[in-house]
Amino acid sequence: MSGEVARAGLRIVHTESSLGWGGQEIRVLAESQGLIRRGHLVTLLCPPEARIHLEAANWGVPVVALPIGRKRPVGVGALMSWFGANPCDVINTHSSTDSWLAALARLALKLRTPIVRTRHISAAVPRDPLTRWLYTRAASRIVTTGEALRRQLVERNGFPAARIESVPTGIDAGRFRPGGEGERAAARARLGLPDDRVLLGIVATLRSWKGHRHLVQAMAAVPEAIELVIVGDGPQREALQRQVVELGLAARVRFAGNQGDVLPWLRALDIFALPSYANEGVPQALLQAMLVGLPCVTTSVGGIPEIAEHERTAIVVPPEDPAALAAAIVELAGAEGRRREMGEAARKLCVESHSLERMLDRMEAVFRGVACG
Repeated sequence: MSGEVARAGLRIVHTESSLGWGGQEIRVLAESQGLIRRGHLVTLLCPPEARIHLEAANWGVPVVALPIGRKRPVGVGALMSWFGANPCDVINTHSSTDSWLAALARLALKLRTPIVRTRHISAAVPRDPLTRWLYTRAASRIVTTGEALRRQLVERNGFPAARIESVPTGIDAGRFRPGGEGERAAARARLGLPDDRVLLGIVATLRSWKGHRHLVQAMAAVPEAIELVIVGDGPQREALQRQVVELGLAARVRFAGNQGDVLPWLRALDIFALPSYANEGVPQALLQAMLVGLPCVTTSVGGIPEIAEHERTAIVVPPEDPAALAAAIVELAGAEGRRREMGEAARKLCVESHSLERMLDRMEAVFRGVACG
């Protein structure tokens, strides 16, 4: 059987309980799409109300709606029924809730199907016996989206290093690339953005720990010739809009909302910022911005330092420091040549270390390894 699995396409099942939308969910779909293209049978299990359920069809990923959005017996039962009727070679879980539900369903069914637990964020993992069981006994393998997350699980939680592998998120560098001559002006014209301003931008779900409020605060301290474009939506939108009004920045800050294609927005910018202060792995939005050749201002949170080398591929500032953010933005706004050099260095690093095909190669090897084990 193991020889057959080693040669044939795998039956891979992803579970995702998250209802939100961001880099984690996009990675699940991009990875699934890529492995389907390579001949594997991939199915996504998620709650019917999840955004990823709606988006899966756009990526060509088969999806099944199950009540796994909360840690409840009904979720365990639904997974037991589905796994019982649909044999698979590997189960890849992504969030805490679906990891617990899948592990309990597998235990109840006495399945031998291995679980791979992908860890996307750097939030602390609890150090208790049940969580240790989930990561070290229920899961055959742990995958992290960056080396910093891997070290955290080994050094803080004491999980066996040999069972944990860092597989950075890969981005299609052929698609996310700098625009040709005149592309920036054309993108701004299409999007209704001013052509006579330095445009600073952020692409991220409007969550508190992404640091949007610190970026808005920094905008109050930079010249009026600099404007901010916020691409994305989320629970912090109303609070951010109030902050913009209170600081008198309504004419200089644009809320673009969620965008199905962020590439034109990135190509319209002069500078990209991601001032996260918690939870980050290696953010997809930062990778995309760097591949487009944008100079970036960011922090050293989570796995960000794996791509953001201070003064070479980005300017790295302390988290939750609007004054440092403002100073870095002003510095880059006044140095077009430096922006270009930094963007070129950032793209080169990301092309070499975070390609889509490299991610697919490594995940395919992980899946085959546990399926054949």
